[in-house]
Amino acid sequence: MAQALVNGRVLIDGRFAEDRSIIMDNGWLTAIVARGHHPADASIVDLGGGTLVPGFIDVQVNGGGDRLFNDDPRVETIAAIGVAHRRFGTTGFLPTLISDDETKISAALDAASQAIAEGVPGALGVHIEGPFLNPERKGIHDAAKLRSISDREIDILIRPTGGVTVVTLAPETMPPEAIRRLSEAGVIVCAGHTQASADQIADALHNGVRGFTHLFNAMSQISGREPGTVGAALLDDRSWCGIIVDGHHVDPRVLRLALRAAPLSRFMLVSDAMPSVGGRKSFMLNGEQIIAAGGKCVNAAGTLAGSDLDMASAVRNSVEMLGLQLSDAVAMASANPAAFLGLGDQLGRIAPGCRANLVLLNDAGGVEATWIDGVAAYA
Repeated sequence: MAQALVNGRVLIDGRFAEDRSIIMDNGWLTAIVARGHHPADASIVDLGGGTLVPGFIDVQVNGGGDRLFNDDPRVETIAAIGVAHRRFGTTGFLPTLISDDETKISAALDAASQAIAEGVPGALGVHIEGPFLNPERKGIHDAAKLRSISDREIDILIRPTGGVTVVTLAPETMPPEAIRRLSEAGVIVCAGHTQASADQIADALHNGVRGFTHLFNAMSQISGREPGTVGAALLDDRSWCGIIVDGHHVDPRVLRLALRAAPLSRFMLVSDAMPSVGGRKSFMLNGEQIIAAGGKCVNAAGTLAGSDLDMASAVRNSVEMLGLQLSDAVAMASANPAAFLGLGDQLGRIAPGCRANLVLLNDAGGVEATWIDGVAAYA
């Protein structure tokens, strides 16, 4: 039976409308109609005056709900992480594997494939972050796991999963043909944990790099004589930049400058979330204890270890810390990552023909309900 979502403020084409009802049927958005003009036989869902926006898409989710993808890369882990994050508005996500061995990478790809085949709500693919990184910019990644990419590992990474595969790598650590081979096989290649110069990034972009993982963090910075990875990323008009808006990873003033330097359509919010999101505030990573406190995750030395951020908070922070309009903050959490993943025709918008992935926000920016493919996933 069709459902009519009524009595809400709805984000449509970048603007909020209060006189529209949204019709969804069999997992898809089928129509946007004037208030009171929904089908007579539709089941009514009263939004209570809340704000209805497209579901959030998070392309970098290490864990949630006390589960870390690296610890147990199986479909059950992906499902549990999805459950933890959907209460915060995430209706699509990429479980993310931090630098690990070849067996774990293969298992992560298999788990993503199985999750998509089984229809795990929100599962869109997988993100392999490392181990093909620059040790000088390793961050919390285990240095013992970092290595050069091999032909066999490329063969593993290009295996089809039925979803999207994103790989973060340091382009200066590998031959250009490795990037080209990944890109030509349909893998979305991102630069991250890299010490690359701007010229090296320009070459990597030419060879198929399409994005930058957590811009500013774990990468070469802008200086007066060398733009570095950050400068090259902001100068390029074809790629996307993930940003962690938690007030800890990057000073909000720096992010404001970045948003002035490049179009907002090229930025996407990511959580880089750890098991503490929706779970206990202490967990183990690479054999050491990580504590989530004060809105950040750190090890004993104070090194940032992912984040304690959820996507609803990232949207609120973008409004409060970066001074964005809610519609623009939501776009960075929905339409922009959908475009990055090549799924903009189905996700990231409230429009007929799109999947019914939706989030209902209250006046404080908290999540009241989510729908994934038309099914109430949190309410």
